[in-house]
Amino acid sequence: MITWRDTEDIAIALTERFPDLDPLTVRFTDLHQWVTELPGFGDDPRASNEKILEAIQMAWLDEVQNR
Repeated sequence: MITWRDTEDIAIALTERFPDLDPLTVRFTDLHQWVTELPGFGDDPRASNEKILEAIQMAWLDEVQNR
């Protein structure tokens, strides 16, 4: 099960799902929705906050830059 704290796993999944997207252009509302729609995501959708979403966004950016 993926939770909000699994930033690296989420970043990898988002990179695979949106290979041509710049993570810095994504609104947090969209990011929140996309994370909750990932296969295996099982955390409470209300348990996220701006700090968590920013950490996911930065991990996603790192993943994109390292590919």
